[in-house]
Amino acid sequence: MKKTLSRRARLATGGAVLAAVAAGTFGTVAANASAPEAAQDSAVAAATAAAAGKRDTTTSTHLTIDAATEAARAALKAAGKEGQRVTVAVVDRNGNTILTMRGDGAGPQSYESAEKKAYTAVSWNAPTSELEGRLENAPNLKDIPGTLFLGGGVPVTAGKAPIAGIGVAGAPSGTLDEKFARAGAAALN
Repeated sequence: MKKTLSRRARLATGGAVLAAVAAGTFGTVAANASAPEAAQDSAVAAATAAAAGKRDTTTSTHLTIDAATEAARAALKAAGKEGQRVTVAVVDRNGNTILTMRGDGAGPQSYESAEKKAYTAVSWNAPTSELEGRLENAPNLKDIPGTLFLGGGVPVTAGKAPIAGIGVAGAPSGTLDEKFARAGAAALN
């Protein structure tokens, strides 16, 4: 036989549970808010003491937004001289997009393609036209997310290390796209 509580008993039980939860929550907040400044200072000191040493870190070089803009404009200008409507993307060493410039009249597919070509070029520190040939021996490379193994992407290096990638898409061939990407990279020298 199942025993049911009266309405009054259910309300009283529910109210007691809510009060207990509220007291625990507010008590925690009050305890944290009233912590002495000395305890907070020691927490900051402990965090500082745990900082990594120089041998545990690296420094990397990245393009400035001005340099990325200069490279993208140079690529767009080179494409414009040949009557090509393209999009240019510049990514940093980590493959994060610094900027993308969609030229007047460039196709909608060119935006994403340019970013993927730039990402692919910086990831492998090689022009994407060169990487196309690697697909013959490793066809599953094309399955790596965010990559595009078509001509039109070139890496930008500093001391032989990749620091950025420039991708161009929208011309009728990867050869032309790469020509314009190289013009963008050349503007950085």
